[in-house]
Amino acid sequence: MMNFSITPSLIIEYLYCPRFTYFEYVLRIPQYEEKEIKVMKGRDMHGIKSEQNTEYLRRRIGVSDKRVNQYLTNDLLRGEVDEVLWLNDGALAPLDYKFARYEGKLYETYRTQLACYAWLIESNFGLPVNRGFLVYTRSKNYLLEVPISRQAIAAVQEAAGAIRLIIEKNRYPNATKYRKRCVHCTYRNICTQ
Repeated sequence: MMNFSITPSLIIEYLYCPRFTYFEYVLRIPQYEEKEIKVMKGRDMHGIKSEQNTEYLRRRIGVSDKRVNQYLTNDLLRGEVDEVLWLNDGALAPLDYKFARYEGKLYETYRTQLACYAWLIESNFGLPVNRGFLVYTRSKNYLLEVPISRQAIAAVQEAAGAIRLIIEKNRYPNATKYRKRCVHCTYRNICTQ
């Protein structure tokens, strides 16, 4: 039985390439992501944004209540949602701050992260989640609404199950089919294609 829970970051890494999970959690070879400047700035920004709390964004999207910095868990997943929003239509939604500029496209990693948060919110509050929100802090707090489908939530649940099997059974998974991803991979020197 697994003695830890899975994070949205681990699901994102797994979907990028399943071997991240194997190298980091079975062989215990760290990635050293703390050295990444953007990651550190993003973490600092989350602390600042929770203090600045821009209420006008919430009024615009029909928020009746919110909870800030919610640490949530279920049987497989754990994570901290920047904000859990109660919407006027009776649904809940995650809101996540991004230390990024909005350039007209939604990255798949952001969509996956919101689907993970939707799963956590539904598990903990028992109410539906069908959309989430991103705030791009480097674009004057641009607010983007993102639909979250049942299929997206099912995909992260499936990924979490696959991650559990890799770790519990020490399974060496197939590499990503997108070879361009291997060029800048932390593990490219030890990964056998």
